[in-house]
Amino acid sequence: MFVDQVSVYVKAGDGGDGLAAYRREIYVPKGGPAGGDGGHGGDVIFKVDEGLNTLMDFRYNRHFKAKRGENGMSKNKHGKNSDPLVVAVPPGTTVMDSETDDVLADLTTHQQEAVIAKGGRGGRGNTRFATPRNPAPELSENGEPGQERTIKVELKVIADVGLVGFPSVGKSTLLSTISAAKPKIADYHFTTLAPNLGVIDTQDQRSFVIADLPGLMEGAHEGVGLGYQFLRHIERTRVILHVVDMAGTEERDPYADWVKINQELEAYDPKLMERPQIIAANKMDMPGAEENLQKFKATLRNNDSVYPISAVTKQGLQDMLYAIADTLDDMPAHASEPEEDADKEVVYRYHKEETPFTVTKDPDGAFVLSGPRVEKLYKMTDFTQDEAVQRFARQLRKIGVDDELRQRGAQDGDIIRLLETEFEFMD
Repeated sequence: MFVDQVSVYVKAGDGGDGLAAYRREIYVPKGGPAGGDGGHGGDVIFKVDEGLNTLMDFRYNRHFKAKRGENGMSKNKHGKNSDPLVVAVPPGTTVMDSETDDVLADLTTHQQEAVIAKGGRGGRGNTRFATPRNPAPELSENGEPGQERTIKVELKVIADVGLVGFPSVGKSTLLSTISAAKPKIADYHFTTLAPNLGVIDTQDQRSFVIADLPGLMEGAHEGVGLGYQFLRHIERTRVILHVVDMAGTEERDPYADWVKINQELEAYDPKLMERPQIIAANKMDMPGAEENLQKFKATLRNNDSVYPISAVTKQGLQDMLYAIADTLDDMPAHASEPEEDADKEVVYRYHKEETPFTVTKDPDGAFVLSGPRVEKLYKMTDFTQDEAVQRFARQLRKIGVDDELRQRGAQDGDIIRLLETEFEFMD
């Protein structure tokens, strides 16, 4: 089964907790703090494996969670950092955030990798908090929570040539004739439900990869028919091979078909019209095809790229394949991929600063505190330590939580809820 679009949950590892400990050697008076830091949590990394060609593995495993870091230990021993969770993906994989639709990674080459979720840093041990004013703090941090997000993973087939055309114009038959691929062939629309790849070897020892993509119909850019199932895969092809039923076996005008397909390509992505396009005038062995070809060429402004063929009788196939190979030779490899120097450039993007906290009110009169900043501070605080609780209160005051609660009318004794914990407001 070919799977090319899935939704996946990823969770990076949390950082290990720091430790509050002290030196206890018999001959070391006033040994001082000796609590180690926690280890960093594991990242979730997607890495390209050219041996894969589908997202089938994601169909049965849609949750990926990296391991947390090891807790800090006494004698200032740092907890072990967790190894990253490496997930293999096929070339042509695009990863997007489900909530924002931001592209997190576009993975196209073998061994290319990207961090999809960043692991949390380890919490600091009490050694890190020692100061001349407080040389033996009883204070440590819990580990930072690792990133978690729901992502959309899409596969866009990487091929040199993409076959396009209306359903049943003979694309699958053509692929089976010119390559060793064995796509399903039948006389009904949408026989091809998933891309089929074939390797073409010309007689002059040149080769390229061609993809038979699901049939396109009018309105595909809006989701009609297989819609995006087709159009998503054409993005990475370098040359478009447009197959036209020149015999008009379904009583359609070949030129009108050609125009409609190009309109769909342009509506989906105008850049597709900049790709070289070769027209395969198929089914030339059928009655009426020659007359339709003459009308087609007369209507077309530039008919140099029209090649009369028959996928059944193999008429004209070699000339068409040579033309495709010549066109590919004149083009840079992987023209649709990001430029090589793109990674060397520093791109600055504006990211709207997240509101550190929000205050709402429950029906019972309690104030509810939420937001990424305060929730992170809460999770990294060890509430069994008095010094840690006092530090947490100072942090909330510093980012303006106390002032905001007062403006909302909070008074002594009011209940403040944060995640699963309730606090009492003290003015």
